[in-house]
Amino acid sequence: MRRHQQFLQLAELFDCVEDVVVWVKDRDGRYCWVNRAFLINYSLDEHDDRTSDDVIGKTDYDLSPDFLADQFRLDDESVLGGKRIVDRIEQVVQPDGQAVWSVTNKIPLVDDQGDVVGTAGITRKLVSPDQAIAPGSEFGPVLAHLRDHYHTTITNGRLARLAHMSVRAFERKFQAVFHLTPQKYLRKLRMRMASRALVSTGQTLAEVAAGCGFSDQSHFTREFRRHFGRTPRAYREHYARGDRADDAGLVPKTAADAQEATRPSPLSFSPGETSDGIVPL
Repeated sequence: MRRHQQFLQLAELFDCVEDVVVWVKDRDGRYCWVNRAFLINYSLDEHDDRTSDDVIGKTDYDLSPDFLADQFRLDDESVLGGKRIVDRIEQVVQPDGQAVWSVTNKIPLVDDQGDVVGTAGITRKLVSPDQAIAPGSEFGPVLAHLRDHYHTTITNGRLARLAHMSVRAFERKFQAVFHLTPQKYLRKLRMRMASRALVSTGQTLAEVAAGCGFSDQSHFTREFRRHFGRTPRAYREHYARGDRADDAGLVPKTAADAQEATRPSPLSFSPGETSDGIVPL
């Protein structure tokens, strides 16, 4: 108990960092703790009496458009399975509708028995194009190149030269750091950019394909279906109707998941308890 209270005291330091959004969720995707920048990002700090308690217990579906909430949930499912998301570059939509480049990291949280009880994440804005993405890392120039040129052909040889490594050494170290191959990292970036373009713009499928680095619309359709489980056209129609991932089976449910859902989450707060309660990390 004492260790968890100390964590919450230390977590308040994140309120002093203006452009870093930090959060903790339980297994069901409910927010258990967020920092001040999170409230600002979601325009929840407009009144002096608004605090993180206004977010506690809510999910991404209460705060974000469904297509973004579905992607966040898919992320959570992966992280709850023990995977980490490391220095992922992505565009994050602000309350005013503007999308800004950010770097995101997410990790699983475990209890004293080693069971995964929730997730934690941190997103840092890249306020200028030349801002270091991964300070102190040889992969900073690599990630910056992927961010600026994801719509073009990018080879591992080109990325290796940016990192001042041989191709073999680059591929091995990149996968060790990011838990993805360089090309898979690039494909995931392209998929996220394409999914947002499909929902938020009126571009044709061919225009989205070309703008996100696919050789043609057929290639785009195959890759998109492999990643999201549906064609780009079906994806656009799905969110035009206001559907969600769980309604369409995008997030698989197992018998273990169903059983787990009947238990109180280890990260949940008791009735009347606030974020000053205990988070078992």
